[in-house]
Amino acid sequence: MEIAVIGNSEFILGFRLAGIRKTLAAESDEQLVTHVTSVLQDANVGILVLNSGDMERIPRRLRTTLENSVKPTVIAIGAEEGGLSMRERIKRSVGVDLWK
Repeated sequence: MEIAVIGNSEFILGFRLAGIRKTLAAESDEQLVTHVTSVLQDANVGILVLNSGDMERIPRRLRTTLENSVKPTVIAIGAEEGGLSMRERIKRSVGVDLWK
């Protein structure tokens, strides 16, 4: 399983330096939607990391798909998205509360 990171070039830079290979620069809304759609179709991606501001720019239907996605698990950095904290998302995807 791979981790994919989508965002502007400044957002993905740190992830690249950390060794994550699947980083996709999305400077416009069209690029963002295109990259998110391609990652959702990639069976090798287990976790998708987005900036919470970018999550708000995604069309409502695609955002709902992301919020309900188990594989890949979508992590929006910067705020809790869709009323679910990172703890709740991990619990949903793994099936166990890792903080207990």
